[in-house]
Amino acid sequence: MDFTQKTVLLWDLDGTLTDPADGIVHSVQHALRHFGLRAGREELLSFIGPPLADSFAERFGFSPEQCREAITVYREYFCRDGKFENTPYPGIDRLLAALKSAGKRLYLASSKPEPLCEEILAHFSLRGYFDAVAGSGLDGARPRKEDVIGDLLAREGIDPRGAVMIGDRRYDAEGAARFSIPCIGVLWGYGGREELEAAGAAAVAEDLPALGAMLGVSL
Repeated sequence: MDFTQKTVLLWDLDGTLTDPADGIVHSVQHALRHFGLRAGREELLSFIGPPLADSFAERFGFSPEQCREAITVYREYFCRDGKFENTPYPGIDRLLAALKSAGKRLYLASSKPEPLCEEILAHFSLRGYFDAVAGSGLDGARPRKEDVIGDLLAREGIDPRGAVMIGDRRYDAEGAARFSIPCIGVLWGYGGREELEAAGAAAVAEDLPALGAMLGVSL
């Protein structure tokens, strides 16, 4: 597939633009301590990408009520400290700048709550590259990636035929597919080639220069 003609680029945040591992792991550990549970860093990396409620339910067997409580406690830490225990991937700012200079329209589509997405992008001086930011609601609205993408398309009047999704997990590929939007999976995040290809990613980029080349710019 020729992605160079795609003018609208939808970006995932965690594992695609930034490495959020420390902040997410510390926030999950904070929530688990509330329930008298413990887990190590490697065990909790699977929390990067999926909706939090799904992860707490699948990994620890939490009921819907416990998931809601766990998310509330998780956010106590994340909103205070965890959101900035995060690192942009080296060179991501240069790639975003090159794409903007090439006339592309960039949008964020993240399962993370939208106000936190705004804060994180601003903190790392990335917000200026994006035409708009879409995320889940702090009230539980838009919990899944397809909900976020659908809201973004409607809000911004985006024609999905000119769009491509860029992300590191199956949720990005599957959410985009609901709107017939192809997805480029990236391998520097937390999904891996097998997961992305199984989810229907149209292509996989091993590094930033490869992604740039797919989108028609060079680093």
